[in-house]
Amino acid sequence: MANAYLVVRIKGQADCPYWATTTMTLLKLDKKYRATILPAKDNTLGMLKKVQHYVSWIEIDASLATELVDKKARKGGYQKVTADDLKELGFTSAEELGTALAEGKATLSKLKPLKPWFALAPPIHGFKRSTKKLYGQKGILGLNKELDTIVRRMI
Repeated sequence: MANAYLVVRIKGQADCPYWATTTMTLLKLDKKYRATILPAKDNTLGMLKKVQHYVSWIEIDASLATELVDKKARKGGYQKVTADDLKELGFTSAEELGTALAEGKATLSKLKPLKPWFALAPPIHGFKRSTKKLYGQKGILGLNKELDTIVRRMI
């Protein structure tokens, strides 16, 4: 079983039903191309399956989590996170925080000066697959085994 999931919102706010908007707000995915790292729990997986037509997710590894924390983590005022900020949180480096997030020991929403999401850009050279279909139907939505390469192009 996975320890943590990387979740990326693929579709925007237009024509999104109320129940999906509410669920994605609880997941801290308010806008298109926002990503977050969630610890694996039964209710988390249920929420992801509920909004699988709007988001994409994968079991995250420590290297990708470290890269996201290093390059895209932000604090209040949308400022980059410094080494001093990480020391205040109790982590010596971005690698240690990335590993803790990937193992499900830390949660972005509980680390207070940090934003609970990462703002990503659209992927360089596009998605290569349909953004309107699930992964099993030659799309990218839902549980996507290739999401790590897409996210690396979005950083």
